[in-house]
Amino acid sequence: MTADDRSDTGTTVDTDTSVDAVADTDAAPAPSPADGGGGVLGRAHRALTLGIISVVSLVAFEASAVNTAMPVAARALDGIGLYAFAFSAFFTASLFAMALCGEWSDRRGPLAPLFSGIAAFGAGLVIAGGAQSMGVFVAGRGVQGLGGGLVIVALYVVVGHAYPDRLRPAIMASFSAAWVVPVIVGPLVAGTVAEQLGWRWVFLSIPVLILLPLAVMLPALRALPRTKPGPGSGARQVLGSRRCRLALAVAAGAGLLQYAGRHPTWVALLPAAVGAALLVPAIVRLLPPGTFRAARGLPSVVLMRGLAAGALVAAESFIPLMLVTQRGLSPTLAGLSLTGGGLTWALGSYVQSLPRLEPYRERLMCLGMAFLAVAVLMVPLALADGVPVGIVAAAWTLGGFGMGLNISSGGVLLLQLSRPGEAGSNSASLQMSDALGNVTCVAVSGVLFVAFGGGSIAASGPAAAASAAPSHPAAFAAVFTAMALVAVLGAVVASRLRPERT
Repeated sequence: MTADDRSDTGTTVDTDTSVDAVADTDAAPAPSPADGGGGVLGRAHRALTLGIISVVSLVAFEASAVNTAMPVAARALDGIGLYAFAFSAFFTASLFAMALCGEWSDRRGPLAPLFSGIAAFGAGLVIAGGAQSMGVFVAGRGVQGLGGGLVIVALYVVVGHAYPDRLRPAIMASFSAAWVVPVIVGPLVAGTVAEQLGWRWVFLSIPVLILLPLAVMLPALRALPRTKPGPGSGARQVLGSRRCRLALAVAAGAGLLQYAGRHPTWVALLPAAVGAALLVPAIVRLLPPGTFRAARGLPSVVLMRGLAAGALVAAESFIPLMLVTQRGLSPTLAGLSLTGGGLTWALGSYVQSLPRLEPYRERLMCLGMAFLAVAVLMVPLALADGVPVGIVAAAWTLGGFGMGLNISSGGVLLLQLSRPGEAGSNSASLQMSDALGNVTCVAVSGVLFVAFGGGSIAASGPAAAASAAPSHPAAFAAVFTAMALVAVLGAVVASRLRPERT
């Protein structure tokens, strides 16, 4: 499951250019579909809405399917020690791609980055599916991340161009609804394919599904107003922009810190120091001032979004591996344990949209983080043989509801706190926080997992892995405990979501 939005509210013009394409639409939305009557499925918006939902559904299906197949792939490639890198490579690459897409969309419009992202997404799946080593597999996941980062930002720019203010909450809610069917079907299909045909076909078959969203979206996208290339719109200028340089520094720094964390020796102190020197100053400049000290108002909204997304994704990444290797479940059953979270996520998103709950939005977000913390703490109880594995499904149902309350409310609150002309840049900051939270929490989880002996979990079949499990339950317990603490921190930050009244 992913969260939604991101970028920057810096004071310089160059810092904000990557999201001007979105921000400008708040002041002057496109006249054709944006001013049409009806809802998101009305005549003026129906084709584009269905296309966007198709793309989001494909991304959701890929996420649920890959989560299910990942333990099988990691064991087959003898790469359990690099398990977390298969996820963090995706998020690290997507973080850079989001900044790139913002600049690219601003200077040349969202269509080129959107279709380039879809192509890269498919290429990454092919590379991962054909990998003969875990290193190549991780590289394929990185290519996927580049594509995913381009796609998600381009979609938000398209929404900014095509939908008026009154319809944006509805189209954002449809993003959550688009996850419901994929999270139910994805684990079942992926688990069956992995068991009957092999894990590679889970990755190699998904690119074929890309054709449907393209066919649905293309006519509607062609009807959107074209963005005339402005000065400095060449590839060199886009890649050399301040925002892209900062995002590249963040991605490189995150990669070096992950490498150092996996090699805890004196020699690793050098890449760790270089990684920190690259990451910290760059990310401070990419997010709103005061984000990392939880300043009241918008900075706390952005911070809490990253905490929520990071805690969920990191915990969710290790659940199938735990159930397959420690409890001997099949990949299908392990993946199905996550499906309830997708359903209750949509339910939580609907609950927060009820008008009578509007005065309690901050409390809902705090409650959502508390639900997520409890859910993550419940998961490692399944490490005990006497505890039924169904507790994981029950926990993730609760966690999904909490995320539905939190993520959708965060988007609404961000728009309420944004000054005129800043909605685009602030939404981009929210997405950047998502990516950073994912990268950081998955990386920390990977370091903890290896440090507590998880890298030596058996790489043979489920039965053999399960028999080796009692020597390493602490590896999983460390991961889930750490992510529960992140969720608790998010609940604390929730008390600072509204600016102080004067």
